[in-house]
Amino acid sequence: MTNITLEPFIHNAQRCISIQFAYNFETKEYIKKFNGVRWTKTHRTFYIYYTEIRLEDLKTHLIKENFNIITENQDRFISRIGKAGKIELKSLNKEKTIVFRHYLEFLKGKRFSKSTITSYSNFILEFLRFTDQKPVNKLDENDVRNYIEWAVSSLNYTISTHRQMVSGFKHFAYFYPACQINIDKIHMPKKDRKLPVVLSIEEVLSLLQATKNLKHRVVIAILYASGLRIGEIINLKLSDFDFKRKQLHIQNGKGRKDRYTTIAESLFPLIKNYYNTYKPEIYFIENPKGGKYSPQSIRSFLKKSSKLASISKVVTPHTLRHSYATHMLEQGIDIRHIQELLGHSRPETTMIYTHVTRKDLEQIKSPLDTAINKLSLRDNDNKKLTIS
Repeated sequence: MTNITLEPFIHNAQRCISIQFAYNFETKEYIKKFNGVRWTKTHRTFYIYYTEIRLEDLKTHLIKENFNIITENQDRFISRIGKAGKIELKSLNKEKTIVFRHYLEFLKGKRFSKSTITSYSNFILEFLRFTDQKPVNKLDENDVRNYIEWAVSSLNYTISTHRQMVSGFKHFAYFYPACQINIDKIHMPKKDRKLPVVLSIEEVLSLLQATKNLKHRVVIAILYASGLRIGEIINLKLSDFDFKRKQLHIQNGKGRKDRYTTIAESLFPLIKNYYNTYKPEIYFIENPKGGKYSPQSIRSFLKKSSKLASISKVVTPHTLRHSYATHMLEQGIDIRHIQELLGHSRPETTMIYTHVTRKDLEQIKSPLDTAINKLSLRDNDNKKLTIS
């Protein structure tokens, strides 16, 4: 019987489980079949990112082939470091592992997006660890409040993350009514009313000119020219392009909605050059191995290009989408058309761009300018009156 040792270790600042065994080709190929198994050259071991459920599933996968599992240091604490220092969280016990697994299935059954499921489940997972050995049916709103206060103060969560956290607890309380959590007693903070960061057209052009890599340049160009979300360009397929009608078919966008948006005719030569150079097969933007491109890579090269273009603003993929919407509004495009092109469910979401358009602001004069102009007209000898 082949021995396989499972041991916790830290890799890329995340807690992982190494999978160690005496080399055997059949064993290696079987381990690689488990979803989520990776190889690290640094530590020279196969591994998985740690969650209690993923570890249990890996053990089940190994037991099917009668491997002998040896666990090392499985009681090691999970650390979170915040403003108040380090807090040690224990792994879930069997009861909480089962509850958490069912909660994950509940979220999937609600057909939430992958990112929503990840956010909600991560909050609940940490909450269950935070409450240690307290039975799930004994957990109440005071436990939730204590966790939220610790998370917000120690981990510096934003308002939007705080709201996501409360939403995750609402779904958990609905899913597990046996607990004592009265979600009506959990405060939901109001949304921020921050205006989006918008680049000028000149800054967008500078950004494109500073980006020398062809693939990177075409990504930035389409994000801006078509107003796409980062997930939409990653999922964009070659079959979604309709050059005759100058349209992009965005499938399964936010809220599982399809829509059409425009392709800038000025990008046709750039797109053709990119296609002939990289020859993608399925997705328009593919990684070197042929799969989907990663959002982390896009954010990384966009940050570098912004620095090269000497843009002092914080530029993200969504900044380009904000800029697209604002510039369309400044050009006189009806806000209802912009709403359709962006895929917004409510017109109120699109209306935020009316607060940042430069066209209307330029037509509004300060009362100080008006007063000085009147005084200049009255005093013929001092037509260029200033206060400097």
